[in-house]
Amino acid sequence: MPGAQDLRNRPCGGRYGDLVQSIGNTPLIELKRLSPKPGVRIWAKLESRNPTGSVKDRVARAMIEDAEERGAIAPGQTILEPTSGNTGISLAMICSRKGYRVKVVMPENVTPERTELLRMYGAEIVYSPGGEGSNGAVAMALEMAQSDASYYMPYQYGNAANPLAHYNGTAPEILEELDEISAFVAGLGTGGTLMGVGRRLKEEMPDVQIVAAEPMQGEPVQGLRSLDDGFIPPIIDLALLDRKIFVRNRDAIIWTRRLLEEEGLFAGVSSGAIASIAVRIAGELDEGNIVFIVCDDGWKYLSSGLYSKPVDELADLDSTVWW
Repeated sequence: MPGAQDLRNRPCGGRYGDLVQSIGNTPLIELKRLSPKPGVRIWAKLESRNPTGSVKDRVARAMIEDAEERGAIAPGQTILEPTSGNTGISLAMICSRKGYRVKVVMPENVTPERTELLRMYGAEIVYSPGGEGSNGAVAMALEMAQSDASYYMPYQYGNAANPLAHYNGTAPEILEELDEISAFVAGLGTGGTLMGVGRRLKEEMPDVQIVAAEPMQGEPVQGLRSLDDGFIPPIIDLALLDRKIFVRNRDAIIWTRRLLEEEGLFAGVSSGAIASIAVRIAGELDEGNIVFIVCDDGWKYLSSGLYSKPVDELADLDSTVWW
């Protein structure tokens, strides 16, 4: 294990002229208690350290800046986006700084924290049927955008700026800290993190494994999606993935709690799902570095009982708990 002289600690996160500029440059933390073998080191990329507490700050900034550069939006215009929470919150924060109105389409059964945060940043909320999950929100938002040309929809599921945010940001930050990476693990959601980081890492380290944590069909792991549920985001190139490993809702809950209890990481449930796969990969190796993404913090999940209710009680609940 490295001594203090081997760690490149940065006590100051830098100096920025605006909150939006401070997005990114998140820490990479070694989780020594979770590694099953001395020669295997597990690293968590703490995207929860972004201004609104999630990795989606990177994506929202990239999509808005790309639209500005192309002249696709103008001050005062309304940005419309389907979301299960984090992307909408990130867009609302960034657009409040830049002078754009935001309208999000979101399942009606989201946790109250998401609604409060969106309203706090000034977003207008349109609710889609809760039973249809994020796919229902996508369908409703697309219909709204087609019927009203005044909206600009970044559409994170099909916007190339999404993976580019990770190709140009998240991946170089990881490469700056580690000279060798055996595996990179992220959740299968929009696909932006997996595609952007995966492509950049493969260019530098062809032998690195790019591993997707995917919920089993019908399993409500918030923030992740099963491709078997019928919607494959256009930005996903499955050929870039070395493995897709299924994860159950119960395991996601257990590992979210383990992150807190064993490593002090207060994270959302998708991070628990991803951590469970990272540890599984670690058990297959004799040595090497494994990096996984902590997508968001746990504050948006408190009302769900994620940290207080019995695991069996939570694991049997439907998606109302997680959306």
